[in-house]
Amino acid sequence: MGKNQIVRVTAREILDSRGTPTVEASVLLSDGTTGIASVPSGASTGRYEAHELRDSGRQRYEGKGVLDAVYNVNKLISPAISGISAYEQEEIDHTMLVLDGTENKSKLGANAMLAVSLAAARAAALSLGQPLYRYVGGSMAKRMPIPMMNILNGGAHAANNVDIQEFMIMPVGAASFAEAMRMGSEIYKMLGKLLRVRGLATTVGDEGGYAPDLGSDEDAIELICEAIQKAGYDFDTVKIALDAAASEWRKGEGEGYVLPKRGKQMAVEELLAYWERLVHRYPIASIEDGFGEEDFDAWNALTRSLGAKIMLVGDDLFVTNPTRLRMGIGCGAANAILIKPNQIGTLSETMDVIRMAQRHHYRYILSHRSGETEDTTIADLALATNAGYIKSGAPCRSERVAKYNRLLKLECCLSGFSDYGE
Repeated sequence: MGKNQIVRVTAREILDSRGTPTVEASVLLSDGTTGIASVPSGASTGRYEAHELRDSGRQRYEGKGVLDAVYNVNKLISPAISGISAYEQEEIDHTMLVLDGTENKSKLGANAMLAVSLAAARAAALSLGQPLYRYVGGSMAKRMPIPMMNILNGGAHAANNVDIQEFMIMPVGAASFAEAMRMGSEIYKMLGKLLRVRGLATTVGDEGGYAPDLGSDEDAIELICEAIQKAGYDFDTVKIALDAAASEWRKGEGEGYVLPKRGKQMAVEELLAYWERLVHRYPIASIEDGFGEEDFDAWNALTRSLGAKIMLVGDDLFVTNPTRLRMGIGCGAANAILIKPNQIGTLSETMDVIRMAQRHHYRYILSHRSGETEDTTIADLALATNAGYIKSGAPCRSERVAKYNRLLKLECCLSGFSDYGE
């Protein structure tokens, strides 16, 4: 393998799926290959996430522009990593970490760094004539993930009265990824029909799920159960997953929780009992962020109660950060972690967290953000790391479906029906 050095890195400001600026980067190699990557942003973010650099002092885009991050790529990162071999991913990422020099990437911006990190990996893969998943995962990359499709939105992702942020379906009984997508799409469309029959809104939230006003959050689960059955499936074949995003519900240390849209107050014990009741009553296989990001004692109680039955996923709790995951492992909090590369800021660090999860038998889920682009890197990473699951929203909206379609193509490639690479 030749050296194939990085010649130049450039960045630009583009728009994400909410019309908010984000960063796209291009990495040019000495053999003429160019890799391009863009990064997403979240609406419901954990306080321990790496810093997303925004132009807060300017009027344009209500202070959410990313011209400072773009400048950092073009003027600081590009000269720092030019001359490094494209195949030395850890050296590329480490050089950016040293250049930044802060604990949370507040100087360069995690958005600037991740765009470059992913673009460099993509350029390296292209230069070798390999799809990204094969370049990252090697010959052992062969397990297709189960899609976790967000088909009903609430919380910060929708302007309705539903507090739980995501209601997802998991086609665990599907024989292939393609079959899982067909099942999910059929259930999604059936849910839309049920909403229309009831005179409820079929507009969608940030991640493509329907966003109606409902009598209670439990009504959402009932509707999804009905949609699963009316679409011709049973609860052994299709499970339900919830993302509570409960960090946004927590009032303060020792003060319990309050559901922000309905104003209902709940002590820790009451919220725990609520999750226990829902799991007992419905075919729920996963709960994400059932308690707040600081509430390790509550997480421990939740894990003792339900950890042997379902996935308990830390998102705000862990923020794809090895220090946070180590804390959770040490105190028995959760049994799964959501992997969002922009929470940590480089591909190398993302892979380190995945390896830590693997060593400690935590399941891991590659995940999109609510503000997305058409970039499909997380699809390749899910296959590269043999992740059991991927979250990319509903089978609706092109920035969500792009990830699913990428995996459909890769499944054909793995099955020998196509030589599709990039």
